[in-house]
Amino acid sequence: MRKIGILTSGGDCSGMNAAIRSAVRSGLRNNVEMVGFRKGYVGLMKPDYITLDSKAVSGILHRGGTFLQSARSPEFRTIEGQQQALANLKNLGVEGLIILGGDGSLTGALALHNLGFPVIGIPASIDNDIPFTDMALGVDTALNNIIYAVDCIKDTASSHARAFVIEVMGRNSGYLASISAIAAGAEYALVPERDFDLSEICQQLRARYEEGRDNAIIILAEGAGNAHQIADSIKDAIGFETRVTVLGHYQRGGAPTVFDRLLASRLGKNAVDLLLKGEKGLMVGLSNNSIITTSLEDVVKGEKKPHDEMLRLAEVLGI
Repeated sequence: MRKIGILTSGGDCSGMNAAIRSAVRSGLRNNVEMVGFRKGYVGLMKPDYITLDSKAVSGILHRGGTFLQSARSPEFRTIEGQQQALANLKNLGVEGLIILGGDGSLTGALALHNLGFPVIGIPASIDNDIPFTDMALGVDTALNNIIYAVDCIKDTASSHARAFVIEVMGRNSGYLASISAIAAGAEYALVPERDFDLSEICQQLRARYEEGRDNAIIILAEGAGNAHQIADSIKDAIGFETRVTVLGHYQRGGAPTVFDRLLASRLGKNAVDLLLKGEKGLMVGLSNNSIITTSLEDVVKGEKKPHDEMLRLAEVLGI
């Protein structure tokens, strides 16, 4: 294989740049030309690409987001768009492709694989909702960002005797909410995987208040409920002065943690190695601290198992 392409698609996350850097350096070490497509699948459609040499990936290891940028591409979802992308790849002499992203991005990778093009996927999603990998890129950095914010908010919650509802990302996955609630010592984690009774929560908060504990932190996954409605219910039920903080895209950015830098470096190198060995249609992932591979078809059709152990731990800790 003489030329490999790489792109980042879907939501950005810290660690993407580190994975690009690792893949490029691994490819160059094997005398493979590396190219990067700008703005994900949009770059495949135009095509819009740059040559990735050692200089191009210098100084990006510590940067969050993706210097190749990312975008949505409705056109690529059509068979005509996929055929156009495939034609562009062949015209450019690209013989293999590495795709970083979440479920939608990996679905696109599977589409190219089914058209006969060699593709390797790298899981990158702060929701950690991609099956067949213990962790995806960006998750650890997002968690550390959340913990820093919650620790700061706890200081003012204590100072002013307030309850705070802190909304974190997670439409269908409560991973960020449950893990950050455990690590930050929050009173409650509200997640899509578990039903909750808001009236019961208010009764428990009232009991806490009567015991002399006059502040509380409730961490809410965005897909589990409406933060402002929950805050209003708490205020009306127990009289707590209640505030809402929506962390939003703050969670995605920032310098990647050591864990994300190392994971990205391992996944990027292994993606190149697989293509050079003639492997294709796979996703590289992490299991018990070892790099594993899973077919893209299984990944796309699979479903991430609920993080039951952590949810049970949260219950034991009174969250």
